[in-house]
Amino acid sequence: MERIDWVFGYGSLIWDPGFSPAETVPARLSGYARSFCLKSIQHRGTEALPGLVLGLDPQDGALCQGLALRIAPADHDRVLADLRARELVTDAYREAILPLALDDGRRVQALAYVMRRDHWQYAGGLPADEQARIIARAHGGRGPNADYLFNTAAHLAQIGMADDHLDALSQAVRALLPPPG
Repeated sequence: MERIDWVFGYGSLIWDPGFSPAETVPARLSGYARSFCLKSIQHRGTEALPGLVLGLDPQDGALCQGLALRIAPADHDRVLADLRARELVTDAYREAILPLALDDGRRVQALAYVMRRDHWQYAGGLPADEQARIIARAHGGRGPNADYLFNTAAHLAQIGMADDHLDALSQAVRALLPPPG
């Protein structure tokens, strides 16, 4: 793979990239939708009780908003190794170099982790109520699946990219969780 300096964050990479980007710019990716289409068996669920996490799902006419994160040259190899260890743990994603339109007018090629529809962990097209039930109950090595959803929705709103689907899903999951205390 050619050396790539940018990574596209559309889910947890927005709020927990695992590195300090040299530059962060709002960006758009055409032809892909952000969706809860990956059964998580490690980070936000287990094999016995999988969770759901976001994936870039190819979809004609779709537009996914996120962040373009530029890797500092001195950190490049370490960051790439860390991202691969995190994102390719079960090979449900594939690495792709995709064109991003940055909000400042630049166009860059960026590394993105795209859902493999032929992988057994693919869960695209689940009804919203089923997504909510799965997310409300699952817990993995990085914590509750609900926290992943809530953090992603909150950070998207904070950067001016509120996602109506994630907001509605957050509300549905909160209704399923036991009351605090």
